[in-house]
Amino acid sequence: MSALVISVCSVFIMATPTPASAASKQFSYTCGTGGPFTFTANTPITVTLSAPDSVAAGQTFDLTVNIPALTLAQPATANNTVQATLTMTATGGSVSDPGAKSGPTIASGQNASQPGNVVYKIAAGATTTTKVSVDPGELKLGLTTGSTATATCTTASTEVLDVAIGTGNGGGNGTDIVAYVCDVPTGTTDTNYPTEADVDIKVVMTPPTSATANADASITWTGTIQTTGDTLKAPQNWPASGAKLFATIKATGAGAPATATGEGSFTTTIQPGADITTLPSVTIKVKPTTTGTVSLTAGDLAFGTSSTSPVLRCTAPTTGLKAYTFTVGASTSPSPTTTSPTPTTTSPRPTTTRTSTVTVTPSSSPTRKSQTPKAGADTGAGGMMGPDGRLFILTGTALVGAAAVGGLLMRRRSIKG
Repeated sequence: MSALVISVCSVFIMATPTPASAASKQFSYTCGTGGPFTFTANTPITVTLSAPDSVAAGQTFDLTVNIPALTLAQPATANNTVQATLTMTATGGSVSDPGAKSGPTIASGQNASQPGNVVYKIAAGATTTTKVSVDPGELKLGLTTGSTATATCTTASTEVLDVAIGTGNGGGNGTDIVAYVCDVPTGTTDTNYPTEADVDIKVVMTPPTSATANADASITWTGTIQTTGDTLKAPQNWPASGAKLFATIKATGAGAPATATGEGSFTTTIQPGADITTLPSVTIKVKPTTTGTVSLTAGDLAFGTSSTSPVLRCTAPTTGLKAYTFTVGASTSPSPTTTSPTPTTTSPRPTTTRTSTVTVTPSSSPTRKSQTPKAGADTGAGGMMGPDGRLFILTGTALVGAAAVGGLLMRRRSIKG
């Protein structure tokens, strides 16, 4: 009887309730001996597959494979990572990136890994009209460094995970869930990022209710890390203090700049290697230069103390992103102010006075000669007046003489009296 129960358990499949925004299903896998892990005989492990509940035809979505905690045969001598390889068939689509994926981490000295995820990209067929069905197959588990041995796990399930074809509700398909690809800078070795991490973040932007040309418009950016992708881990070079998130958005229309970036500070201390679970909100300013409509989509993210030299960068897809818009009106020009000109006081320029003395030598006056009028006698100056003039001169002389005599007579009378 006990053998029968074990046999049934080895192929046990349980469907979990489907979240509102994701399709999810659990599968039981039985793992063989060999490899770096120890499995209890005839005790299966549970592997969970998650995906968006719908996707648009021709678009790509993330298939998240959750790996449970695994027990090591020997304690880890250094930090390491679980490597998982899942083969699968996608009916109505195709697996874009098959092969080995880096998953949960293992700390040095530990004898078990942490639960974690690996992510595969599934492309829905351009002509698919109903659904994409993912049928998981063989699963191989090993380590990214050190031992090359792997354990092979199989499932007897005939169940599949269905993703409906619709308007799209997954990362990068016209919704607010953005499928970011996160990695440390090129040339940096980091055990927390042996390969790129596919992190799903729900991005919501709140544009202004009104905006005018040639004035800053403030946009509030918020991001929520989802459980459908890889975890976002702090790299080894994560700053001990002053860590910031630099969020970039892309803008088109109304003369707005192509990109704009804002920053937000982390309010809690995050240790290198720890999961980043909460992102700060960010205020981003965009300055349109003309009237019209501005369209905004999510851009890249950077983490650290500088946006130009980050310790971690997450790249956003370039298509299939949800757009946020706001309208830009004409700016109101202020009335011109007339001001009276201020008189300018100028110092008088000094003048130079030049005095010139001119000595005029009078010419000698010629000797005047009396001219006797025609038919008149030469009588001197009076003679110039002619015969009639002499009469006036004689009369004047007589009057003067009479006045003199009269004056003498009056003087004598006054003396006698």
